[in-house]
Amino acid sequence: MPPEFFGARDSFGFSIIDLGQFQVGPVGKIIWERKASSYSQLNGLGEVNYAVQIGGFAQYWPVSWLRLRSEVRQGIGGETGVTGDVFLDAVVPFGNFRWSGGPRVTLQSAAAVSPYFSITQAQAIAANAAQPGLPALTAYNASGGLYSYGAGTQLEYFFSPQWAAHVLVEYERLTGSAADSPLVTQRGSANQFTFGMGATYSFSMAPWW
Repeated sequence: MPPEFFGARDSFGFSIIDLGQFQVGPVGKIIWERKASSYSQLNGLGEVNYAVQIGGFAQYWPVSWLRLRSEVRQGIGGETGVTGDVFLDAVVPFGNFRWSGGPRVTLQSAAAVSPYFSITQAQAIAANAAQPGLPALTAYNASGGLYSYGAGTQLEYFFSPQWAAHVLVEYERLTGSAADSPLVTQRGSANQFTFGMGATYSFSMAPWW
């Protein structure tokens, strides 16, 4: 049987169909707001409100130590597009530890990318006036497609079957329309890193099917 496993990039969800090696269920994720005041590079570009992404997942374990997972989510709020993720994770326990990691790919529609990477002419003028020392921005219309690819890894320590602590590192390479945005080419980087740590509590829910 596959292990109970929650990856670093997984959205919150649960199985409604569990056939052992194959599971399907709903997922949800909160996308935090983007405040122009948080970073000087964003001054003049306006705010992007919180978004909630709701959708579903399917995952398959060809063997007990390898998981393939896909998610499709619809945005509501700050972005209203469609996001699709594909994750492949090796999951290897040793003692009280468990290591996992593998490649990731994300695709997004234009409505999901545009709020964060498009720049109107008015925003470009305001941003350049607010930060004259930074490279000048130009108007840009972001579109959908392949958003990013990368890889991630996570190390967990189990205090008990229910409680665990973890550290994680994720690397994401922006590509396509997002990577070509002047906000990235002039004021940012296509290489994105995420570092994190936390604790989890696991509990069982009976599948509906």
